[in-house]
This record gives sequence, structure tokens and C-alpha cells, in this order.
Amino acid sequence: MAITDKSLRAARNDLYPKQAWYCIALFIFIIAVFQWFSFLHSKFASSRQTSNASDTEHASVNRRHAFSWRRIPLGLVNAYRVISFRWTFQFGKSYTLNMAEVFVTIAYIVFLFVWTFVDTTDLEGRALDISYWCNRSGLLASSQFPLITALGTKNNIVSFITGISYDKLNYVHRMMSRVAFVLLWVHVGGEFVRHAPLQPYLSQPWLLWGLIAMVASAVLCVVSLRPIRAQSYELFFYVHFSMVAIFLVGAYIHTQDSDVAFWIYPCFIIWGLDRLIRSVRLVVFNHSYFGFKSGSTMDATAELLSDDFVRLRFHRPSHFHWTPGQTAYLIMPSVSCLPFEAHPFTIASLNSTLFDVPNERKPTSEKRAAISFAEGTLGRSAPFWKELVFFINVREGFTARLKDAALKGDKVKVFVDGPYGPSPNLGSYDTSVLVAGGSGVSYTLPVLLDIIERVRIGESRCRRVVFIWSIRNIDHIHWIDDVLIRALRLAPPSLSISIRIHVTGAPVTMETLPASYGRNDDVEPARDDSRSEVVELQDGKATEIRNDSLFAIDFVKLAHKRADLRAILRDEVEAATGRMSVSVCGSQSITRSVRGALRFPVSSPLSVANGGPSVTLHIESFGYA
Repeated sequence: MAITDKSLRAARNDLYPKQAWYCIALFIFIIAVFQWFSFLHSKFASSRQTSNASDTEHASVNRRHAFSWRRIPLGLVNAYRVISFRWTFQFGKSYTLNMAEVFVTIAYIVFLFVWTFVDTTDLEGRALDISYWCNRSGLLASSQFPLITALGTKNNIVSFITGISYDKLNYVHRMMSRVAFVLLWVHVGGEFVRHAPLQPYLSQPWLLWGLIAMVASAVLCVVSLRPIRAQSYELFFYVHFSMVAIFLVGAYIHTQDSDVAFWIYPCFIIWGLDRLIRSVRLVVFNHSYFGFKSGSTMDATAELLSDDFVRLRFHRPSHFHWTPGQTAYLIMPSVSCLPFEAHPFTIASLNSTLFDVPNERKPTSEKRAAISFAEGTLGRSAPFWKELVFFINVREGFTARLKDAALKGDKVKVFVDGPYGPSPNLGSYDTSVLVAGGSGVSYTLPVLLDIIERVRIGESRCRRVVFIWSIRNIDHIHWIDDVLIRALRLAPPSLSISIRIHVTGAPVTMETLPASYGRNDDVEPARDDSRSEVVELQDGKATEIRNDSLFAIDFVKLAHKRADLRAILRDEVEAATGRMSVSVCGSQSITRSVRGALRFPVSSPLSVANGGPSVTLHIESFGYA
């Protein structure tokens, strides 16, 4: 009977991890089908009616139709988006999970634990026989290691199949790691019970290395908690690398005499392949540092914009191309503690020839009349298309050392690896709303410039774009004012633009307004509207703003208050028709406000069926979390 039980256990231990993989592979395939269908639908929608979008008369018409049964499926899709990605569970101040993440987490936990404890009654009728589930729990956890490793790499097959970027899959990577960690401790606990006392086994290398692997896994789970990652990213970076290496080596030695090693050694291959790809990319994009004379020297200029922000810019390699919203990993040996320590930052510049226009035509429509700049006033926008530009929020560690280099005026040698991440395809949307907080403008600014360029060349059906930026200090406007002025001058009349800048720090007065905006303590009402404009500031005094400044443009609004995102988005949804996208990159509070504003009843199936817009939300991760 014992031999039969042993044979049955062995057969199930071999079969169940494979069955688990079949189910997970089927789930990934289903997600891939939906993702690619959505991608192709957006491409198809983008190619339709672009001629209508460029028609000024058509763009000015904004009517809602009566209730239509044909729009019910679209309304249901919109409801799915609201429930899955805008309804959230919040745990304290650090953790927010949307319902899609909650569903995937619960389903994965239930799935693995059911596979662990199902069919654990032995042939004598004893339920939950420890000899059945003890080793099986370890096997099931080990079988997940290749997928967990793949999801933690920048170049992985799951992203290739589904079209979901590695940074969006990083939550799944962490969640699966923690579930596997719990399963491994179930295995360890069962082994303690089965083989007590353990003294005879403590001298066995396989047991010692198994315990070492579990200690490394425990340390890794602790340092990967979001508060620690956010406050001490470099600690997490170093500990993560070392603990993963110790864990995998220990797990391989622990299982090398069994079939379980089949699930361990692929992890080294997956990790090594990712490192090989990244190394090749480093050589290709930084070949001037490796003895190739044809390469461009990428010595970066670090500029201190304020106490909390540094701008890093360097010459763009001619063969390095990216799309708006993508990130790059920067390696700065003179700033980092380790020579090849890489840190991700969003590329704030645009890979385009938008500004490479020798003679721009003057605006012709009435709503562009306020952009009557003096001849030749195009702004200093060259870095935003000739260089790679990054706005970096200063924290501790690496960014603090980069700030010190900026204060000294040192040139910084940079290796660039990338680009990575998704780029929102907004060409098929009639209305686009871009929301940013602080350095989150690195994401929304190139997206705005890309929209303007694509509308100019007839590749986008966008009719309205709203740009919302919350900053603490009005001086932060200098980061982008030149490039905004030039881009707005190039914008076609068919595109309705609204720029809203909200200053949440010190009040905007004549004393705090930057001198470049025409501050004049002895100002009198301007008599020539073509040269200047008198506005009233928060302190009740009047000041003069030149008409070649950003705030002289009629659709650029400055407010000293927090943006009421709920009210702004509600008004935009009520006024919009067709397809509408909302892209946000900012703090968790900004993200929560946007999610809350786009729930029911503002974005509901009934609203879509009555001719309202179908709203898609794009959220870009902000900071280290």
C-alpha cells in the first residue's frame, strides 16, 4: 500500500505543476487576444475619419445623439474599464490596488492553493495527508520561478506576447513572488513536521542550502515592500540583486538531485538572456565609449532647476529612437555607487522634427490671434528635439549625488539603455486630457507635442487636447515654457487647446512672478495690446505680461490653487463626443482623483449609449513605487 501511495504521489507531483502551467498559459493567451484586438481596433479607428478631424468646420461640430442601442456594447466595454481599472482598494497611504489587480491576486492565490491541497487523501482514506501536499507545495512554487523571473526582466516574452510593458507587469511579478514564498514556507513547515527531529539532517548540504534560500527569500520580500522601495530604492536595488542570486543558487543546490531542478536552471538562462540583450543595447547606443570613433560622446549636462529637481540633457544618438511616454535607464559611473547601476527616467524630449520648420506661418484663426509673437521669437526649444532631456526629482542616494554634480557644474558621463515601456496611441481619440504633477510633465509634455505634430500632418483625428500641470513653484514653468510657446504657435487651427497650470506652493504675486514674464512694479495699463497685457495678480496689484510670454496666450490659464480634477474632467466628459483618452502621471493623490472622477455616473454605459464619449484611462507609474 505504501509503495502505491508513493507512486501516486510521484505521478501527481509530476502532473500538477504542468497542469498549472497550461492554465496560466491559457490565461496569458486570452489576455493577449484582448490586448491585440484593442490595439488593432485603435489602429483601425485612427485611420478612419482623419480627414474629417482636420476639417475645421467638422471639428467645431460637437453634438450628442439620442439613445442608440448600437452603442450598448461600447457602453459595456466602458463599464468594464471603470470596474476593472478605476475602482480601487486602498490600504493605508502606500497601497492602492485596482479591481483587476485584486481579481488576479485572489485568482492566483486560490488557483495555486487548490492545486496544492486537491487530491491529498491517501489510499487508506486519510484526508489532507501531509506526505501528499508537503512536497507538492514546494514543486508548485518552484514551477512558477521561470515565469516570476521573466516578469522581472526588461525584455520578456510575456510583454512580447501580450503587448503589456514590463513595468505594468511588475506588480504581477511581486505578487507571484510573495505567493510562491508562502507556498515554500508551507513546504518547509511540512518538512519540519515529517522529519522531526532535524538534527540528523542539519549536516546535509541540500537542507542547509534550502534554508539559506528561504532566508534570502524572506529578506527579499521585506525590502520589496513599497515603503522601503520608495524611501530607500538603492538599498532595495542592491539587496534584490544579491538575494535573488543567493536564493536561486540555494534552490538549485537544494533540488539538484531531483526533478525539481528542471524548474530552477531556466531562471539563470532567462536572466542571462535579458542581461545579454541589455548589454548589446548598451554597446550599440553608447558605442563611442567602446572605441568606435563614429559614435557621439554623450557627456550629459546636469542643471539644477530648483532644490528638488535636476534637468539632465545630452546629445541624442542618431540611431536612438523612442516614442512619447517611454523611459530609458541611465547609467552614470561617476555618480552611482556601482559602475553599472541603472536608474529609469521618463524621456521628456520628443523624437521628432516638429520644430524643424524654418518659416512658420502666422496663425490665421481668431482663437490663435493671441499668439501674435514678434518675428523670430520661437523660444529656446532646441533641446527638446536635438537632445535627450530628463527631469529628475531629487531624493536621497543617487539623485542627491546627481544634484551635487549639478551644483559643481560637472559634466556627467552617461550610458543609456532603452527605450522601454509603452507609448499611448492617441491618434484615434477625439479628445485627449493630459494630467501631470511636478516631474510627471516628462510624460505628458512629449505626448502633447506628439499630438500637435500628428494633427499637423493629418495622422490624428484629435480635435481637443487639455494639458493640466500642477506645480509647487511658479518658477517651474521655465522648464517647458519655451517649447510650449513654439509648439502652440505650430498647432493647427482645427485643434482646440487648453493649457491649465496650477501652482500649489507660494501665492502668485508680483514678487514671485518670474521676471521673464514682464514683471513691472510701476506698470500702467498697456495701450498697445500687440505688445503687452495688464493682468491682476493674487495680491490685487496689476502687472504687465509681454505678449511673447506663455501667459499671453488666451487658452493658457494660471491658477494659484489645487486643480479640481473631478470638476475639470466632468466638464470635459460632458462636452466631448466620440473617443476620449485621459493620461495621468503624478503622485498617488493625483492618480486617485483622476480615477475617482472617471467612475460612475460621469463615465457610465448609459452616458455612452446617449452619445457620450468612451473614456480610456492611461496611468503612468510615478516615482520608485
